[in-house]
Amino acid sequence: MENALIFNIQRYSLHDGGGIRTVVFFKGCPLICPWCSNPESQSFKREVIVREGLCIKCSSEDPYKCINSPLECPTGAIEYVGKEYSIKEVIDLVKRDMIFYDSTKGGVTLSGGEPLCQVDFCIELLKKLKMIGINTAIETTGMGDIDKIKEIAKYLDTVLWDFKIMNSEIAKKEINQDIKVMKNNFIEITKQNVNVIPRIPLIPGYTDNEENIKKIIQFVIQFEITKVHILPFHQYGSSKYKGLKRDYKLLDLEVLEDERVKEIKAIIETYGVEVIIGG
Repeated sequence: MENALIFNIQRYSLHDGGGIRTVVFFKGCPLICPWCSNPESQSFKREVIVREGLCIKCSSEDPYKCINSPLECPTGAIEYVGKEYSIKEVIDLVKRDMIFYDSTKGGVTLSGGEPLCQVDFCIELLKKLKMIGINTAIETTGMGDIDKIKEIAKYLDTVLWDFKIMNSEIAKKEINQDIKVMKNNFIEITKQNVNVIPRIPLIPGYTDNEENIKKIIQFVIQFEITKVHILPFHQYGSSKYKGLKRDYKLLDLEVLEDERVKEIKAIIETYGVEVIIGG
């Protein structure tokens, strides 16, 4: 794969792998999580997004009826989401921050969307990152080809593996995830020489119930997992849905109270696992 479709390259991130990191967000995901905070990551095609807060109403009172193209908009209120990058272009951007990686034990994290959907590009990118001594990580739902997962693991220091819904029928219905595939791939990644950290998004009514939490932990501790990240639900990405002209079904969903997050943390800790909130 010569190029990859990427929708953001975020520099100076303090999450997703430790230290100061550059996070490369790949476009396209096989899942349909209704709580997704990056809805612009879901489609495998370039899209147009409207950012109302930037609109100066230069051609229309309604930015959704603007006659300007994304290339003509003077403020970036209308812009394309998704750009093709070559490996060289990504590497050139990453190299700008190597001094920060070295001083903070940071590096580069591949995220999305689902980076495994553009796995050949990711493998070649990671190879080159390791050649120049950069720490590497990936954030994944585990939905990919098992042989490619074995290959990509050779060039990774850390894998941040998202666990969502463990009930097979509910997972298929709600987020289009095949739990059997995910589990088999997780078993394989734990056999590789890479640090694996499970992450659990705490989504009220979807993932936060005690039965689901216990199923996740009971599964992962079979593989000598000692640390888990929990990610409380937020509404930070909700405005993007309107900008993409999509419905957002969870607008009225309230965030978990701190006490409930602490309760879930305590449940996990009974299994002897360290729990990090966020990360």
